[in-house]
Amino acid sequence: MKPYSLALVAALAVLVSAPVRGDLRAPGEWRLTDLRQLTFGGENAEAYWSPDGRELVMQSTRPPYGCDQIFRLPVDEPGEVRLVSTGTGRTTCAYYTFPAGERILFSSTHHAGEACPAPPDQRAGYVWALYPEYELYSARLDGSDLVRLTDNEFYDAEATVCRRDGSIVFTSTRDGDLELYRMDADGGNLLRLTHEPGYDGGAFFSPDCSRIVWRASRPQGEELAQYRRLLAEDKVRPSRMELWVANADGTEARQITYLGAASFAPFFHPSGERILFSSNLGDPDGREFDIWAINVDGSGLERITTAPSFDGFPIFSPDGSRLAFSSNRNQEKPGETNVFVARWVEEGKAEIQEGPADRFARDVAWLAADEREGRGIGTAGIEAAASYIEQRFRELGLEPAGVEGSFRQELAV
Repeated sequence: MKPYSLALVAALAVLVSAPVRGDLRAPGEWRLTDLRQLTFGGENAEAYWSPDGRELVMQSTRPPYGCDQIFRLPVDEPGEVRLVSTGTGRTTCAYYTFPAGERILFSSTHHAGEACPAPPDQRAGYVWALYPEYELYSARLDGSDLVRLTDNEFYDAEATVCRRDGSIVFTSTRDGDLELYRMDADGGNLLRLTHEPGYDGGAFFSPDCSRIVWRASRPQGEELAQYRRLLAEDKVRPSRMELWVANADGTEARQITYLGAASFAPFFHPSGERILFSSNLGDPDGREFDIWAINVDGSGLERITTAPSFDGFPIFSPDGSRLAFSSNRNQEKPGETNVFVARWVEEGKAEIQEGPADRFARDVAWLAADEREGRGIGTAGIEAAASYIEQRFRELGLEPAGVEGSFRQELAV
């Protein structure tokens, strides 16, 4: 939900994507079969499934509109995209209402003027604009009966809907920071879910709506001061973002990734025990984004896409059989982003990559095992622990700086 703007995705497309012809899959993308491209040209992203799985709703910049508008896109039957938003202002983050899917939720600035809001000045570094004119609306599938759900002078966007009761989680600056909130489908019973400094956004419900997953930044020191300065100007600079999981009421929040990358657009696997997301993990330039999967406990990191381009916004169909995502692959012109749909392959041998949570768990389990026999001075346990840590230092390629070229330093007791 607006974790990366279409403008940034387009810029990344120019920098890193390569044409893909024939099979749209890249090597190693075995979890994706029957991969099909649904849009051709322009900037198309954040495509979310209807309850019946027959169509997607997406944001797209295409003629004659100068910035993002909301469109419905058929999945299996030929058909034209259909405009849902007003065609004025800028829109973002559309989602079908549930369980019936008779309306579409999105954010828009059209009430503040017909023109597209001015983009932010990027001369001092890349930033996102947090347009305070964004308000939440819902409309019928044909765009009629437009209902305004929020009415204030703050950023209200990045909304998603619970498939069971229709309640909404969204991001807002109404309390002075980018926080998550939950409310009823009609805008009532507002509840703040997050309370830590930093950008909390792009949330989604688990299939049973008992939990939410989102991406968050947690700046510290000077980074926090810079974050607050930009926020006062209705801007934010995307940097390191990690994934968090909590109960649907915001309780028991916990960080599940420690990747040190820009990780965003998390979405629950149909089982509710695994999460797909997009990240530039492993790319030294930070430009190539792939889709990854991880367990809700932070273990089992798996790379899903490998194309040398942007792959993001992975969304499972309601029945869990298909995956929609946005990608720069197979573009005809630099800067294009298109929507793709694939059949999801559940069974098979996954190449699990060890993440920080796995490594920490392994180290802690070994060091804390009963076999270490305590940590008292002169015990076998403390000597074993020291040797273990020395070996881990060597594996990390660290240079010894202790006595006689070792990792140890004498200490008088």
